[in-house]
Amino acid sequence: MALVSEPVRAIVTGASGFVGPYLIDHLASHGDDVMGVNSTNGPDLLDPTGWQDLFARVRPDVVYHLAGWADVGGSWDHPHTAFRINAEGTMNVLLGARPIQGIRVILVSSADIYGTVTPTELPLTEQSPVKPRSPYGASKEAAEGIARQFHRGFGVDTVIARPFNHIGAGQTPKFAAAAFALKIAQCEQEGGGIVTHGDLSPRRDFLDVRDVVRAYRLLAEHGASGATYNICSGKDRQVTDVLNMLIDGANVPIQTRTDPDLIRPIELAVHRGSYDLLAAATGWKPLIDLRDTLADVLAHARIIAAESADTQQEN
Repeated sequence: MALVSEPVRAIVTGASGFVGPYLIDHLASHGDDVMGVNSTNGPDLLDPTGWQDLFARVRPDVVYHLAGWADVGGSWDHPHTAFRINAEGTMNVLLGARPIQGIRVILVSSADIYGTVTPTELPLTEQSPVKPRSPYGASKEAAEGIARQFHRGFGVDTVIARPFNHIGAGQTPKFAAAAFALKIAQCEQEGGGIVTHGDLSPRRDFLDVRDVVRAYRLLAEHGASGATYNICSGKDRQVTDVLNMLIDGANVPIQTRTDPDLIRPIELAVHRGSYDLLAAATGWKPLIDLRDTLADVLAHARIIAAESADTQQEN
């Protein structure tokens, strides 16, 4: 059941993560009554009773479930933890939502579930086979399966969002664009230097986080119950392009060097999605150019680097 286009009561899980603040700001700008939930003010993802109590008290119209394990690379070292947080955690959120009449749950999944693909399989659509290679991707596939079962078996109104690589100011340096930007900003503090990196050959479908959160609210309004939607730019760019765009914005000479420790055990060669289904359902399309996004990422990294430099001087 699609919601009408008017302010609603919403809960955002993972409110203190990278995407959460952007989504909360976007929802608030539309007049929604938003409650952000994180590990300090809400239930643990592995606490089913806590979610039942929270939803019974707040009785939200929409739950945007962003919380979970987001570190793809780290999931190789902690597969059990990643799976429990993403799969079991999703089940606990859905168990909390199940008794609430009229609630809609937007489950944020990931394009990582598509796994390794060949150029002939592109662009990836919602009907493309899912074949995750990382433990993170497997945990997201399991979370999607749980959401579909709750929709079919319990009648919970769920919509699955599959965002591709989204970036923006404030993202953790565990992700490539933010890591490159921080290293460049640190080099600027020192008058120049070297940016180390892993494999730059993969091609990714990059998108601004602000475009992504627009899609989440539109899916809450217009997405079909039980459906899955890609959120992507429809273009693939090489990771080296991202690094070069950031270096172009640097104000000091920057050199680059490959660090073998930064190369993942398995790297997906190319990802590019189709957002045709999302556009047909909501009218959404990406609006923000990648260069503008990366300029914001670098500007934020300069603030972090400057604050770190000031702290070191004080000590």
